[in-house]
Amino acid sequence: MTFGNALSDVCKIIASEPREAPARIVEYLHDAFPHYDWVGIYWVEGRDLILGPWKGAAATEHTRIPIGKGVCGAAAASGKTEVVADISKDSRYLACFASTKSEIVVPIRAGTRIIGEIDIDGRELAAFGPEDQRFLETVAALLATLWPAVPATSSRA
Repeated sequence: MTFGNALSDVCKIIASEPREAPARIVEYLHDAFPHYDWVGIYWVEGRDLILGPWKGAAATEHTRIPIGKGVCGAAAASGKTEVVADISKDSRYLACFASTKSEIVVPIRAGTRIIGEIDIDGRELAAFGPEDQRFLETVAALLATLWPAVPATSSRA
C-alpha cells in the first residue's frame, strides 16, 4: 500500500460515511499498514484525552490521559507531532503493551484548537519515518474537517 493510494481511500471513507469515518479510518490504517500495530484516536474533552475508536490486538488501559502526561498528552499540549523511535528511551511513555517499541502521535487540529489525535504503536524500533508523519498529518487534517459534526464518542473500530 502506498501513502498516496491510502490517502485517496481515506478521502473516500470521509466522503461516503462522515459520521463513521473516524472508526473506519482507524480500522483502515491498522489493516493497510502492517507496521501500524495499534491505532487509536483520542478526543480532547476538557483537560483530558478520551479514547475513541481503536484497533489492535488488545484494549489499552489508558482510556483517559491528562493533557501534558505521556507522549499523547505532550502532543496535545504542544500541538506538535511526536515521533518516538524507541519508547524505552522516552520517560514520558505510558506503558501499554510489551510488544510496543515505537510510537507516533499526531494532533488533530480545528483551526488553532487541538480536538484530538491519532496514536499509533509499532512493534519495531523506529517504525515511523518522515513519510508516515506527513501522511498521518494529512489524515489528521482530513479528520478535522468532520468536527464538530462527528461526536467525540465515536465507537471502537
